[in-house]
Amino acid sequence: MTILVAMPALGPRALRILGTGAVRPDEAVTSAAMDERLGLPPGTVEERTGVRVRYVERGSAAELGARAARKALAAAGLTLDDIEVIIGASATPDQPLPCNAALLHEELAPGRPIAAWDVNASCLSFLVALDLAATLVDAGRHQRILIVSSDLASVGLDWSDLGASGIFGDGAAAAVVGHAGETGSAVLAADFATHSEGAHTCEIRGGGSRFAPDRVEGEYAHWGRFRMEGGAVFRLAVKHLPPFVDRLLTTAGTTMADLPVVVPHQASHHALAWLRHRFGIEEGRLVDIYADHGNQVGASLPSALHAAIESGRLRRGDHALLLGTGAGLSMGGVVLCY
Repeated sequence: MTILVAMPALGPRALRILGTGAVRPDEAVTSAAMDERLGLPPGTVEERTGVRVRYVERGSAAELGARAARKALAAAGLTLDDIEVIIGASATPDQPLPCNAALLHEELAPGRPIAAWDVNASCLSFLVALDLAATLVDAGRHQRILIVSSDLASVGLDWSDLGASGIFGDGAAAAVVGHAGETGSAVLAADFATHSEGAHTCEIRGGGSRFAPDRVEGEYAHWGRFRMEGGAVFRLAVKHLPPFVDRLLTTAGTTMADLPVVVPHQASHHALAWLRHRFGIEEGRLVDIYADHGNQVGASLPSALHAAIESGRLRRGDHALLLGTGAGLSMGGVVLCY
């Protein structure tokens, strides 16, 4: 006879966000400029995408991420000598090997050996890294960890499909985390779930062994393009996210009404509007930077988190929900005491 034993819910883990930083590339691409470039009537791109301006990086994700990392370290009043681990938490690495954290290390501290490795959960990469860091720090394995999310969505877009390209922008954000001590800061609850019936609704097929250059025919650039079935992704999220959020908040011992700040992945203007309506989140509580950033993939949520902290909307002692979806179709959430 097989006996199934339910795993106990993981209690609060003492983790404090010590400092955050975010950067946008220097090159701005307005929706008005895209209208002109694509030969569309004025206002078309902004109306369809909800984005006024997005930013494009011509360098590397590692270079952009290093800029955000330096800002986060400065905000924490720390240097790289205080960091034990660098976690690269991005969806679009500069190259398949080595991991992007190694390339970040090269930008930040080539002369000092620091553990550096990646977590790739597409748009949820930062949340997964934060959850992992909370366990490592709370257990005493590490004292301080630098998490960096840097994504260049612009390099793989198919501009013939405006709905799957016009919503994206490049960016990077970083957070330095450490043990909370007696401050009360903590990850109160975290959860993740993947519904793989949506595994191929959002993907880049090239770049790995499955569709390696010598296994496919035709121009390989085609295999490196991002493709998304936006309607299918949205329908899956609408179906699975409400019960997921209910379970997460119950585990955390709170309700949506009790949370002063909700920081979502900036997926699209439609997704943010649906979140507000479905969960009854007043506009002042939902952090929305989408119109002036676009969807920055893995960098999206930590950029919004940084904006909430920098603006004073998220204050010490506040409880906040960080929530998002990503390719897979995956969803994740973290309830924290900042």
